[in-house]
Amino acid sequence: MDKILFVIPAYNEALNIEKVIKEIKRDAKFADILVVNDCSKDNTAEIVRKNKVKCIDNVFNMKYAMAVQTGLKYAYKHDYDYVVQFDADGQHIASEALKLIDTMKKTNADIVIGSRYLKDLGYPCPIMRRIGTKIFEIMVRISCKQRIVDPLSGFQCLNRSVIERYSKMGGYPEFPDANLVIEMIRAGYKITEVPAKMRLRENGESMHGGIIKPIKYMINMFYTIFFILIQTPVKRGSK
Repeated sequence: MDKILFVIPAYNEALNIEKVIKEIKRDAKFADILVVNDCSKDNTAEIVRKNKVKCIDNVFNMKYAMAVQTGLKYAYKHDYDYVVQFDADGQHIASEALKLIDTMKKTNADIVIGSRYLKDLGYPCPIMRRIGTKIFEIMVRISCKQRIVDPLSGFQCLNRSVIERYSKMGGYPEFPDANLVIEMIRAGYKITEVPAKMRLRENGESMHGGIIKPIKYMINMFYTIFFILIQTPVKRGSK
């Protein structure tokens, strides 16, 4: 039987994390759960442990990407076959993760992305975020000759090969989104999408909230994609 792990990076998600954990336990009983508590200032860790879920506590705030990679290192060390990257803020829906896992098994994809835009499932995305996603969709299509409609989705299922690569990656990007999609496609990994319902965050603040954070994000993404295109030649069908 396949070993599946939900990896949940969490920073100050005390208002959301219990609901997220209970939903996964209800709708994905076959999977294990790991919360990477990124030095939260609230009682996120206490709530996770109260719900009898494995929790890794970072000794300082390492930011989202390093929290994700910490979970991937754990998954690789403990021989998990699949990882589902899952947000702690309640945006991702546990029952939708079953689509990602099922698609991965049927298609032998390396990465399956849960897409908000492949079909209109009613996700109320702000217009500026949708425009940003469209820009990166075009960049993926031009640089990789493949259409990925939602390259900024963090709702993903990864197979063992990708878990290993990401866990050992020295330059794991600060924002692992379209840049990583481009790098993996050009390196010969198979990526596919499935439509996935998602919700807006109910409580707390998004890591991309405000004005400065989205600007920093866009600059960082363009910068990292530029260097990926220079350093990673297309190797279709090989890893």
